[in-house]
Amino acid sequence: MGQQIANMILNAGGSVIMIDLKPKPDDLGGTADKRLYVQGDVTDHVFVDATIEEGVRRFGRIDYLANVAGVLWFDRDASLLNMDMDIWDRVFDINLKSMVHMARSTVPHMRKTGGGAMVHFSTTQCLRGDPKPQDAYSTAKAGVGALSKSLAMQLAADNIRSNAIYPGLTLTPLQDRWDTNEKIDDVGRSVPLGRIGTPQELASAAVFLLSDGASYITGIDLVVDGGLLLK
Repeated sequence: MGQQIANMILNAGGSVIMIDLKPKPDDLGGTADKRLYVQGDVTDHVFVDATIEEGVRRFGRIDYLANVAGVLWFDRDASLLNMDMDIWDRVFDINLKSMVHMARSTVPHMRKTGGGAMVHFSTTQCLRGDPKPQDAYSTAKAGVGALSKSLAMQLAADNIRSNAIYPGLTLTPLQDRWDTNEKIDDVGRSVPLGRIGTPQELASAAVFLLSDGASYITGIDLVVDGGLLLK
């Protein structure tokens, strides 16, 4: 989803700072002069600060922040009653605290230029129980919504907007358990719209919330789930 957001902005002529643990993809949009791709860990605040500063030196300003980093560790993240609490802490660092680091690094630059917008990715899983829980994941992602609302209230006077997106079932590498068309179709039948969502659909929602078209929207939770929460 993060890559799709980046490509939509790059293909519209914007400049993007991208951070990921993975090597740079071969299918990034835009032109090389508009891209800064840095491999690294967003849970490391020193690295985050240095990367944002490098991006500002290259591009001159920061207007938007998309907090999309996350992990879903089915093999380690389970019920809080018996899971390894070191795993709990690491999931929180990646899925929630990384977003704190990113906001702390980017907000001062948005203030300097008179405003900006942020979008933070949560999950519909934190809005409902699960018979096979990933408690660290869902609890951290619930915190994303609280973080987004707090930032929206704090930063409204600075003309900085903050919103959260709650994806439903979405076909991304995070869900590598859906490794056949049969599994994908089977899972999709649980969604009222009859299919799993695509990264492009989630990215479109995020880019809208970042855009001037959403200039009077802040502090909301936007569910993008094909109707899953209707059931």
